[in-house]
Amino acid sequence: QDGRIELNIAGRPVDLRVSTLPTMYGESVVMRVLDRGQVSLDLEQIGLRSKDLEIIRKLILKPNGIILVTGPTGSGKTTTLYSCLNEANDPMTKIITTEDPVEYNIDGIVQIPINEDIGVTYAACLRAILRQDPDKILVGEIRDLETAQIAVEASLTGHIVFSTLHTNDAPSSVIRLVDLGIEAFLLTATVEAVVAQRLVRRVCSECKEEFEPTDEVLMELELTRSDVQGRTFFYGKGCKVCNGSGYKGRIALFEIMMMSDRLRDLIMDGASTQEIQNAAREEGMQTLRDAGLIHIYDGVTTIEEVVKETIVS
Repeated sequence: QDGRIELNIAGRPVDLRVSTLPTMYGESVVMRVLDRGQVSLDLEQIGLRSKDLEIIRKLILKPNGIILVTGPTGSGKTTTLYSCLNEANDPMTKIITTEDPVEYNIDGIVQIPINEDIGVTYAACLRAILRQDPDKILVGEIRDLETAQIAVEASLTGHIVFSTLHTNDAPSSVIRLVDLGIEAFLLTATVEAVVAQRLVRRVCSECKEEFEPTDEVLMELELTRSDVQGRTFFYGKGCKVCNGSGYKGRIALFEIMMMSDRLRDLIMDGASTQEIQNAAREEGMQTLRDAGLIHIYDGVTTIEEVVKETIVS
């Protein structure tokens, strides 16, 4: 079973997402804490660098198309999507979302919770939304072919659609949609961009210290000693502020793949994920690992965090 608990702790609104599962020895319970008082839906505050922020703002203003945000559960996809909608939210723009569940309540946006037990699925909800004259649509997740097809239909009829997928990186999302059954010519005509993201922990500013990584550690990033000459690395030794963990807070890593004529041609030709990724990198795409390295060099996070959350591209 899944459920939600709303609490008010010391004047701060806190949501608990609760999941229970019966086991041989009793209930297994997992609770995800969403501190709404700590969440900023300001696009400038989610960790985008100035170049990426400019790209995202241009995407939000597009009159039609599909914008996908991809990553595992808990990688910050919802916060990114809501920040995009919050940026676009004004009295002249009708925004409708369908979610499972509704994570944040935003004034001025029509939000519809999914309830599959009574037939309110993503696909059914999205069909109904198209009859409500929306300007921008958020679909919590593209889970099946029917939802993907309706999202494509919405895009082709003059709507901008935001949604999520669960893939390892941006290029994989294209292959995922093809595997679902979306024809390549429809995909290339509708998808404008794919944003992959991960969350890594920030090294604690109160106890961080410089250190010299070993060659073995550098190999985990596929770097050599000459690659990092002149660079400074940090780790958190642990203190009261960070409860001895060496980390305090999190920051997002972003990988933004903009669709281009070259990428569209590759997709139409049935190119592999690696071929699409290579072409995207040649056109300037920064991978998740690249973004992680920048934060390592800036002293924001550690090698261990980036190795754990990203893969070599």
